[in-house]
Amino acid sequence: MGRQKVRVGIDVGGTFTDAALIDNETFEVIEKMKIPTTHHDPDGVAKGIVQILNQILDSKGILPEDVTFIAHGTTQATNALLEGDVARVGIIGMGSGLDGLSARSESNPGDIELAPGKYLHTYHLYLDSKNLTDEQIEAAIDELAGQGAEVIVASEAYSVDDPANELRVVELANRKGIYATGGHEISQLYGLKTRTRTAVVNASLIPKMMETANMTEKSVKNANIQSQLMIMRCDGGVMSIDEVRKRPILTMLSGLAAGVAGALMYEKISDGIFFEVGGTSVDISVIKNGKVMIKNAEVGGHRTYLQSLDVRTLGIAGGSMIKVAGGRITDVGPRSAHIAGKEYEAFAPAENIADPKVKFISPREGDPAEYAICECVNGREYSYTLAGAANILNYIPEGDYAKGNKEAALKAWKALADHVGVSVEEAARQVMNIAIDKTMKTVNEMIDDYELDRAFVTLVGGGGSGAVLVPAMAERENLKCQIANNAPYVSTIGVALAMVKEQLERTVVNPTDEDIKRIRAEIVERIVKSGASEDTVEVTIEIDNQKNILRAIATGSTELRSKDLAQEAISVEDMKVIAASSIDQPFESTVLAAQTGRWSLFTSESVKKSFFGLLKKKSSSVSVLDREGVVRFKKSNVHYAKLSKAAQEPLNDFLDDNTIYSDANATLPKVFVFYKEKMLDLTGMQTKEQLISILEIETEMLAAQDELLVVAYQ
Repeated sequence: MGRQKVRVGIDVGGTFTDAALIDNETFEVIEKMKIPTTHHDPDGVAKGIVQILNQILDSKGILPEDVTFIAHGTTQATNALLEGDVARVGIIGMGSGLDGLSARSESNPGDIELAPGKYLHTYHLYLDSKNLTDEQIEAAIDELAGQGAEVIVASEAYSVDDPANELRVVELANRKGIYATGGHEISQLYGLKTRTRTAVVNASLIPKMMETANMTEKSVKNANIQSQLMIMRCDGGVMSIDEVRKRPILTMLSGLAAGVAGALMYEKISDGIFFEVGGTSVDISVIKNGKVMIKNAEVGGHRTYLQSLDVRTLGIAGGSMIKVAGGRITDVGPRSAHIAGKEYEAFAPAENIADPKVKFISPREGDPAEYAICECVNGREYSYTLAGAANILNYIPEGDYAKGNKEAALKAWKALADHVGVSVEEAARQVMNIAIDKTMKTVNEMIDDYELDRAFVTLVGGGGSGAVLVPAMAERENLKCQIANNAPYVSTIGVALAMVKEQLERTVVNPTDEDIKRIRAEIVERIVKSGASEDTVEVTIEIDNQKNILRAIATGSTELRSKDLAQEAISVEDMKVIAASSIDQPFESTVLAAQTGRWSLFTSESVKKSFFGLLKKKSSSVSVLDREGVVRFKKSNVHYAKLSKAAQEPLNDFLDDNTIYSDANATLPKVFVFYKEKMLDLTGMQTKEQLISILEIETEMLAAQDELLVVAYQ
């Protein structure tokens, strides 16, 4: 028998650095541990990464050469931006002729406010790029460095079409030993203003991230691990450390992405809302059709060309404190027991809660003295928390990370309940309801934004305090819920199981077949460079006609094979239950209509009679599930066909039947194709020629008799 191969995930958080060791075959968690994050060590957080890596491998006797994948997620970029701990950036703006007039101002973002009172400082010089000499560039770099710039950004109008001048600036700055980057490296989209701003934010993070990246990489190499070190990205993928050196901004918010990536690996969720609940805050994200929803991130209130998870953060969590004013409970959070430096009442030994009295404190300077704590006769002080309320109301299952000492909580809360003149249970219920109201406001917005069906949504709790908030919320709002497997370590597991991801966007008006093939080839080359093995790569092409954007998104895994986490296949009956529920149709009328590869297509036809029952209108609802029972596509008024790859004629007819012809033009249906392990999204295509040409590229490796499921709707 061969030696056990493992994947290692390390998550560097504000308080703790966590690690998880995962079996590479079965994806079972073999070991997990936490140590305090080493902010104050001379080697910084890299020191903790090395410590925990050595400890976790030793604990199971794993040899360095048996580590097949190692990745870490970090909040470093996010924290640096929040705390204003960033480098000063010198910008060399370039342009010529008429473009030069606007380029001068658009390449100069001024100082960017990252958080109240925290700024990213920039210095700006403008050069006419016509007949530009190396001497002019060098003089500009020296001048900016003299003003205090630690990193240089080169930003030229239309550099995405020809980055030669930006590359010259980067090259000359590097020769002088100064970090530098070009706007075209961050984004391939037109829009000099947003591109420059995104590049500047990125550049401000480079010196610090380089330090950490170099140290971490060195320590992984010193540990004799052969596998390339990967770093978590904000869209839930990972990238190689070389890419981080160039584009550290992509690691912003990556800690948030890791949790939901971990939950998706284990929980079979089609549509859901994922809550990563910690001690101080909760991060909420949306899963739809088995995928996490993504949007453009904002920094200091400005949009950037940075695609990240749509995550909304609220100051509600396990350690949230309780506010009391005018003799009644008025609020929960945003301050937490951690911030006030107090222990939780629910984790105290019952005998320590002796002669409890309510006392009010102001956790941070300037806070109102309305936060309730419990003062005991022995001089001990404990904070009242949301975790205390959840334990009193019996929401926390046995063995859960947040399961506390109910007896201690009841004793402490008696004093609070007496103070506000209600029963202990009623006080806990009021607190829980306030927390649910605050969280549901955001949840309802997200359900509306992504048009989710309440009857089909599952709330998923992750993080150490998932069970504090999610079960009570689901119960009150009549929604389904589950607590993620290994919830306190769900982020770390997500890091260990993450896929490599890359995205490219170009500004192209009416893209041709050539444009599409070119961007596809380029993204495949990029993602393979980032560490994905080519045969696992999936590419989605999107065309946004409103903004003239051609976008390619690629994901792939670092392993030589992708594998399924579902140990046992799910039965057709069970799939049918899920499918019927997803399209809101009766189980009896839902049938398995077609299968191929990992896909099962269920359909339900409803006949509506109208005009005194003389006219019948048939409509088909379709739900497509993967073999794990996750719904990947669901819609009503859909047509579908099962065709072999060789069937060109029937495919043409199928597309023509579903195209709407009017005097002006032909409106192509939106099309998805399912085959083998892949789901191909062709909804961005504008012409039948584009659609068929992409389909041919994607399926060129299939045999003539291989089957495709084609789904079309308007």
